[in-house]
Amino acid sequence: MTTYTKLKTEMLKDSKVKKAYNEMGLEFSIIRQILDKRLKRGISQKDLAKKIGTGQSAISRLESGKYNPTISFLKKISEALGSKLEVKI
Repeated sequence: MTTYTKLKTEMLKDSKVKKAYNEMGLEFSIIRQILDKRLKRGISQKDLAKKIGTGQSAISRLESGKYNPTISFLKKISEALGSKLEVKI
């Protein structure tokens, strides 16, 4: 088991942490997808930021979960990563 997996498993034993984690599920999923696509394509945060006309710090905040992005921002990121943003209800 990886260090991240061990930490996550241990942290989720706390009911308050588990509740907060479950409430943030969608946000974590979006961040993970963006990060995975960026790394798979070998694009740095700086390069992604340049492609969409923003600063590297904006990408860093997004990937760390410290920024609540707009749909427009997510669309720009998706396009820069060669993907399509889909929102379903």
